Amino acid sequence: MDIPNLDKWARIKGIQVLATGDFTHPEWLKHIKEKLEPAEQGLFRLKEIYKQNNHQNGKEDPRFMLVTEISSIYSKAGKTRKIHSLIFLPNLEAVEKFNVQLGWVGNLKSDGRPILGLDVIELLKITLDASPNGLLIPAHAWTPWFSVFGSRSGFNSLEEAFGPLADNIYAIETGLSSDPLMNWRLSGLDRITLISNSDAHSPRKLGREANVLDTDLNYQSIIGTIKSGDPKKFLYTIEFFPEEGKYHYDGHRLCNIFLNPTESRKYKGICPKCGKPLTLGVAYRVEELADRVEGFRPENKPGYRSLIPLEEIIAEKLKQGVGTKAVEKEYKELIQIFGSEFSLLLDASLEEIESQANHEIAEAIKKVREGNLKIRPGYDGVFGEIKIFGEEERKTIANQKTLF
Repeated sequence: MDIPNLDKWARIKGIQVLATGDFTHPEWLKHIKEKLEPAEQGLFRLKEIYKQNNHQNGKEDPRFMLVTEISSIYSKAGKTRKIHSLIFLPNLEAVEKFNVQLGWVGNLKSDGRPILGLDVIELLKITLDASPNGLLIPAHAWTPWFSVFGSRSGFNSLEEAFGPLADNIYAIETGLSSDPLMNWRLSGLDRITLISNSDAHSPRKLGREANVLDTDLNYQSIIGTIKSGDPKKFLYTIEFFPEEGKYHYDGHRLCNIFLNPTESRKYKGICPKCGKPLTLGVAYRVEELADRVEGFRPENKPGYRSLIPLEEIIAEKLKQGVGTKAVEKEYKELIQIFGSEFSLLLDASLEEIESQANHEIAEAIKKVREGNLKIRPGYDGVFGEIKIFGEEERKTIANQKTLF
C-alpha cells in the first residue's frame, strides 16, 4: 500500500483521483513528500522517476488528494462515542498545521489512523483552523462500532454529534453496508451529499466503491462539487451491494446467527442461541432512524450504480478463490483488453464483452447490472456472499457455450 503501488492500481481500476490516506503519520507524510509532486491546485501526481514499472502508455497519471482518517473515542451525554472521520485538506501547509494541533492531543506515530480522545466538534474546529477549505466527512456513517450513526457508539443525528457546527458537515460516507436508497429514508440527510469510498486496506480493493464527478480537475472544484451535491456535476456513486457489506444485517459471528431487523426486534435484540446482545447492523439502524418508507427517492439527487468487483465475478465463474492464479490470469487478460476495470464494468456494451472476452463474463455482468443476484447478507464483521449464477443457470450457459 505504498504510493507507487496505489498509482499502479488506480490505473488498473480506472480511478483518476484517489486519497493519499494517513497524512497524520510522520513516516507516511515523509513518503508522500518523497514520492509525489504538485499537479493541479490541491492535487499531486507520482514523480516520473517512480513510474518505471507502473506506467501504462496512453493513460493519464492518477492524481492524489490529501485525505486522512481519524478515530475519535470520547464520552458525551453519558455514553462512549467512537467515531471515524475523513479529513480533506488542500495543501501540505494545512496538513502540517493540522498535524501540529493534533499532536498536542495524542500520539500520531502509533497508527496510520490515530486514535484520539477528541470530540468530533473539536476535530472539525481543528480542520477548519488548518484551512477554511478543509472538509470533515463522517466515515462509513452507519457501521455499528465506529461511526456517527453506529448502533453501538453513535448519535441519532448530525446535529446531535456536531452541535452548532453541524452546518459545516456537507457529506457523509455511506460505507459498504449501506447505499443511497437506504440513506434517502432520512429526511434529516436531504441537505447532505452521499459519497462512497473504497476503504481499501489493500491496493486490489481500491474502487470497490467510488464517486463519479464531472468537474474540473483540482481540489477546489472537487470539494465544491461534494459540498453542493449538484447532480449535473456529481453524477453518481459506485456502490457495493449493501448486503455484501459485513455489517448489513444483525447477528452474532460466533453463533453463526444472522437476522433481519424484524427478526431482531422479535428477539428484542438478544441472540436466540447464546442469550447475549446481537450486534445490530446498518439495516436495523437505518430502520430505527428513518422517517420515510423503504424505496423513497428524493428529486434532484445524484444516482448510484451497484457493482461487484471484477475479480469476484471471475472467481465465481471459475469456481475458485479471488486470490488464485487462474483468477489473476483472467483478470490481467481482461484489463489488457478493456484498459481498466471500470471500463469493463461500467462502460463496455454486453456485445463488446461477449466478443472481446467471453459469454460467461458477459452474462455475469448483465446480471450484476440488472441486480439479478442471490445474496446472503453480511453481519457482525462477516462479509455477505453473492451468487451470480444458480446451478441451473450454469448448465444453461455451458450448453449455450457448446452451441456457439
